Amino acid sequence: FSCEWAAAHFRFRPPHSDLAYALEAGKGGTRAILLAVQAHIISYLLFTRKTECTHLERLCRVGQWEQGQALATALAETLWAAGGGDRAVICLITAPVTMMPRQGYRADSFTERIQLFEFSEKAAAQGFISDHIYCFKGEGSHGVILFLYSLLFSRTLER
Repeated sequence: FSCEWAAAHFRFRPPHSDLAYALEAGKGGTRAILLAVQAHIISYLLFTRKTECTHLERLCRVGQWEQGQALATALAETLWAAGGGDRAVICLITAPVTMMPRQGYRADSFTERIQLFEFSEKAAAQGFISDHIYCFKGEGSHGVILFLYSLLFSRTLER
């Protein structure tokens, strides 16, 4: 992955601002993934989340916790759909690997540290993502790459 991809994570605009619902998207290949997730975030904030605000106020009055919940819901919904409504696989980074890579494989100190978590219930997957949302939002977390890998494993390589 390029430096741009390695640095990409899910980052919202400042909470309680006019654009608090919006993900920041840089230039390049990660933008397509961020925009797809953004559509799910807006849908959640406008139509799913329970609040007394009008539709447009629902987008502007979003705090940091609500941003995290919206992102967790968007990621879980997308992964669940990729898994055909039967499963979701979530990839997270674990501690450094101590084994040597195979011959012909170039280690990148990222891929070899990924651990897969498989869920057969959508609510469990969403709860897990919610509990580990910093793995997708944190600077240096490789959040967009983790989500891309999660999509691939949820969808399966055969499909």
